[in-house]
Amino acid sequence: MQTPHASLSPGPLAGLKVLELGQLIAGPFAAKTLADFGAEVVKIEPPDGGDPLRRWRLLKDGTSVWWQVQSRNKRSVALDLKDPEAQALVRELALEADVLIENFRPGALEGFGLAPEALAEANPRLIVLRVSGYGQTGPYRDKPGFGVVAEAMGGLRHLSGEPGRVPVRVGVSIGDTLAALHGVIGVLMALHEREKSGRGQIIDVALYEAVFNCMESLLPEYSAFGAVRGPAGSALPGIAPTNAYVCRDGQVLVAGNGDSIFRRLMKTIGREDLAADPELADNTGRVARVAELDAAIGAWTATRTVDEVLAALDAAAVPGGRIYTAADIAHDPHYAAREMLLPVTLDDGSTLTVPGIVPKLSRTPGGHRRNAPTLGQDTDEVLAPLRAKRKIEG
Repeated sequence: MQTPHASLSPGPLAGLKVLELGQLIAGPFAAKTLADFGAEVVKIEPPDGGDPLRRWRLLKDGTSVWWQVQSRNKRSVALDLKDPEAQALVRELALEADVLIENFRPGALEGFGLAPEALAEANPRLIVLRVSGYGQTGPYRDKPGFGVVAEAMGGLRHLSGEPGRVPVRVGVSIGDTLAALHGVIGVLMALHEREKSGRGQIIDVALYEAVFNCMESLLPEYSAFGAVRGPAGSALPGIAPTNAYVCRDGQVLVAGNGDSIFRRLMKTIGREDLAADPELADNTGRVARVAELDAAIGAWTATRTVDEVLAALDAAAVPGGRIYTAADIAHDPHYAAREMLLPVTLDDGSTLTVPGIVPKLSRTPGGHRRNAPTLGQDTDEVLAPLRAKRKIEG
């Protein structure tokens, strides 16, 4: 187990008690975010195998390296929620908790005898975050829903990929992560309100709604104009020029869509004629001629390396960047300077680099206080006070 850094602050959420009943991505990501900033998170896992994420993707010594990110700073308690005794223990833990997080299908928590309304009756200050595919109400509430389905229903998948081809997915579980972040926002708002009312509340986050909430002008454009936005590859429809372009040894992204930025970009690529063209002075005119602009920029990048293109763009103060791989990230000096490449020491003494803490607070920053737990590592420690209390009362 990694020894916490001596100068690490307790974090702005120190003292906050969180009970996590979720698994895989959305619920646990929300709890991980709270834990990074000092919340005491107790994760309830089934004794038989634990959270399935422990075995997802690439494994090191039998455990996913993803686990070291998703469950850092948490404690693990192994309980079978189908067992009435385990349910009773969870109810006791909920009596002392500030927040309970779950991402089961609607009705599952109630089936375990852990209905939020009943928990709140016993602990009126309890805040319950419920993350599900379609939300706790509505005609789709009982349908199984994963993040990929939410990305499709939320409108994102239709926009992904090249025109006329089957849509592609974003390479990560973005629907789950967006829902988790919306859940964290809800928890923080509920905590703020509790300071005034003294009461908790239930937060209902649907995966598809979290995606839909990030879809910008998609719906109002359809409402006002009947326009159905479609896929556009690496471009951003209605904003120009901004796209990915091929270089001699790779690709770069170039965002020249500000009026003055556009003029600097055109001068950089040797197209002063386009820089001075009054039809291209604003975005409306540039969108009408986007194919011409993309061709001009592409012709310039095609004869240069990525480094040469980026050096010229930097000199002209034009936003641009390489398309990073994991290897690029791991060796990038800016990532390192911003402490986004966080080395942790695992139980076997090896070092693993994991993502750093986001966001960055100046006075009470978050931090890596504890490695991800082994299954049930903290069961005895967490449950001992409850069992002692029962023995006294008995």
